[in-house]
Amino acid sequence: MNRIAISSALLLTLAGCASTSDLEATRRQLDQVSQQATTRIAAVESKLSNEKLLEMVSQVDNLKAEVAKLRGDIEVLNYNLQTTQKRQNDLYNDLDGRLGRLEGTGKHDASQPAAAAQQQAAGDSQASPDYDKALNLLRARDFPNAVNALSLFIQQNPQAPQAAEAAYWLGVAHTALRQYDAAIDIHRRFVEQYPNNHFAPDALRNIGNCQRDLGQVDQAKNTYRRLIKLYPKSDAALKAKQALARM
Repeated sequence: MNRIAISSALLLTLAGCASTSDLEATRRQLDQVSQQATTRIAAVESKLSNEKLLEMVSQVDNLKAEVAKLRGDIEVLNYNLQTTQKRQNDLYNDLDGRLGRLEGTGKHDASQPAAAAQQQAAGDSQASPDYDKALNLLRARDFPNAVNALSLFIQQNPQAPQAAEAAYWLGVAHTALRQYDAAIDIHRRFVEQYPNNHFAPDALRNIGNCQRDLGQVDQAKNTYRRLIKLYPKSDAALKAKQALARM
């Protein structure tokens, strides 16, 4: 019995020793796994953090590029707006100046023979009211109604002394409405039919201006050069030279 008891005690002791060793080994393994897991988690978090940072940097760069583009677009729009306003103001100033000269010189040319002047006066008595109404619409910047009034006047009074100039003003009114193709067509026919009219140089310049605003730069340059060649001493030719220098 004593021997059995002693043997049992030894086995229990050995079993206890083995269990403690296993537990310690397991704890070491667990600690090692835990450390590895912690290291891996830290690496993943660092990677995710770096990726997010890079993504944020990329987004900021994209936003900066978009802002720069928008600023550039705004500058272009401002330039175009200023250019358009300047050209519109130039057109209005020309319009006022031409109407002023027209009013200052009167409806009759003093160099005409008396018989011709009388004949024109007879035509004026029938045509003047409608023509003056159309010019008043131009002065008031009422270009849509001016176009209608001038077109109607030309249609109803094709032989009137003012019919030629009415055609010129019709082209100007279309230009003010930015109906450039119509203005070019009208002024081309005007220059072809009335090359000696005092408005012919201005009509050619207006053709060039319309072509320029349509982006037809080469055509505009050719028109300006033609104007300078045909009417070298005109005020329109001087302005055409200035326009060419800016192109």
